[in-house]
Amino acid sequence: MFDLSLPELVVIAVVALLVLGPKRLPGAARTAGALLRRAQRSWAGLRHDIERELAADELKRQLDATQRELVAQKRQLADAVSPAATPAAPVTPETSGSAPDPTSDRG
Repeated sequence: MFDLSLPELVVIAVVALLVLGPKRLPGAARTAGALLRRAQRSWAGLRHDIERELAADELKRQLDATQRELVAQKRQLADAVSPAATPAAPVTPETSGSAPDPTSDRG
């Protein structure tokens, strides 16, 4: 996270020891550690939320694309079926009984 080398950390520790004193230094170190952990957890949570939102946006885009494809295919199918869907001549009793039954022996 921070690019601190060992000599820099030693200088920070010595200054903290001089400023806070040996009695308050452990408590301050615990508090600083707790704050750092809380900040890292918050950052990880924020990062997770952003990644989840990006994934949801990607899914929405894919869903929209799929829906557009389905609508286009539906139109193509409707266009292909509509010319062939002209109504046929209705079957009337006069025309339905005129053909001999091919399975009959009377024939």
